[in-house]
Amino acid sequence: MTKDNNINKMNEKELNILATKIVSRMLKVKTMEDWFNHVESTAQAADSDYSQLNLSEETEALGEAAKLMTLMNILQEDEEYEKCAIIKRRMKVVNKILKKYK
Repeated sequence: MTKDNNINKMNEKELNILATKIVSRMLKVKTMEDWFNHVESTAQAADSDYSQLNLSEETEALGEAAKLMTLMNILQEDEEYEKCAIIKRRMKVVNKILKKYK
């Protein structure tokens, strides 16, 4: 039986349960979005800079690795291999930092 047939065979009670779950999740996402927008617009958020986050070396390295991997994918798609080589050298440095935390 396909998924479409399963949906067609749902009774009214089951559809209401599903609809309630969907709406609940949508409200949760909307609430989180509203909260983030509120926090983002506060004076404290506007006045602070990135350095005040006091991130650990490991967290900083993970963020750097994610950024470098994203850049590497973009540059590979654009066939900018010289830039990929620079990124690869930087990744070696970041990987050395991350190995300390394994």
